[in-house]
Amino acid sequence: MTSEHTPIALITGANRGIGYEIAAGLGHLGTAVLVGARDSDQGERAAARLRSDGIDAHAIRLDVTTADDPTAAAEWIATRHGRLDVLVNNAGIAGPRRNQQPGSVELDTLRAVFATNVFGVVAVTEAMLPLLRRSRRGRIVNVSSGLGSISRMSDPEDYFTGLPANVAYSPSKSALNHITVQYAKHLDGDGIKVNAADPGPCATDFTKDLPGVTRTAADGARIAIRLATLDDDGPTGGYFDDAGRVSW
Repeated sequence: MTSEHTPIALITGANRGIGYEIAAGLGHLGTAVLVGARDSDQGERAAARLRSDGIDAHAIRLDVTTADDPTAAAEWIATRHGRLDVLVNNAGIAGPRRNQQPGSVELDTLRAVFATNVFGVVAVTEAMLPLLRRSRRGRIVNVSSGLGSISRMSDPEDYFTGLPANVAYSPSKSALNHITVQYAKHLDGDGIKVNAADPGPCATDFTKDLPGVTRTAADGARIAIRLATLDDDGPTGGYFDDAGRVSW
């Protein structure tokens, strides 16, 4: 069992991209990181890479869309560590863009995106709450997106208004933002801070087809790491990027 002085963090979808960089960043701060991944082999490889960099890392099979994996992961963490200090709900999917445009929406795509980006977050959070309540400083970070900002999407001065319409990915992040607020309200009395992070556009699998994206996954991870390590006087129930608060 890890020392009571070593923070324990679970990051979903941590085998690559921003999730991996969040795990690496927290690990370098002295946190023991649990690499959640739906593919066990990929999770093990990511954890091995982190360990080779001097980080205390372990892989956990965690497909957030299944009924059993969140519960099994919580049971493993309870047995191994006895608590959880940080939960970063990073796992997410974009879904095929062509199936999200109004007039040609495929409901199976909508269901799949919400299953991971919304229902999966709730399932994992519910499973981990008893462990987070055992922490002296529980933190939950939901990795959202600027595309979830209704204010930005409806502002004619914002370049977001020129992006193609979609009814799956962006709305799923808007829903995640509202869920963040609801958990923050409920858990405020327990000292558990819950915030949404906007990583901004980064050169990951999500944005590989978009021109002009130069920020790295490590750049995108910074805001989630900051929110995961908030002091006791830090905010809760907010939506943040590197520059500060993002408008809902």
